[in-house]
Amino acid sequence: MDTHTTRRTFLANSATAAAAFGALAGAGHASAQEGKKMATDNVKKILIAADPFALALKDGIVAHLKQKGFEVVDMGATAEKQIPYFESAVAVSKALQAGQGDRAILFCGTGMGMAVIANRFKGVTASVVESIFAARMCRAINDANALCLGSMVWAEWMAKEAVDVFLATGFTEGMDFVKDFLIDARAKVEAIRP
Repeated sequence: MDTHTTRRTFLANSATAAAAFGALAGAGHASAQEGKKMATDNVKKILIAADPFALALKDGIVAHLKQKGFEVVDMGATAEKQIPYFESAVAVSKALQAGQGDRAILFCGTGMGMAVIANRFKGVTASVVESIFAARMCRAINDANALCLGSMVWAEWMAKEAVDVFLATGFTEGMDFVKDFLIDARAKVEAIRP
């Protein structure tokens, strides 16, 4: 099968998966909560950083994560110490590379600046998301290990939902029909980075 046909099949199947995920989102609350607990069992330590523009959103997410029992390591700006995105994203990315955390969540005005920096590091896959669905799919399709959120885009309560979905979703989850393709694609994408 040629690459064009494989891509076409993947895209067609992805549309089916999107519909399935939409149906899944409407499924019973109890089963969704059980699934979240099981998927996050291996995710314990979250690396966090924000630039000065996103402190309020970061602080709300940190409190949310701690309430859920995660260990949170804040490597970014605080009210007392201003650190620009291009410094705090580097610190988090190096720590993620070194295995000092299971996932990372980065905050700035749009999320873009943090993602640009984080994606320069081998082994770090940062995704800017602007919906809960995208937060789920960046894990299921791209195996993202860093979530980038913009304080100009997200209200805190919606950001909490996006973070929960990001942490609860496994790579290829719900994508069994293209699992082999996604695993192969992940390796090829990672090989592109110097």
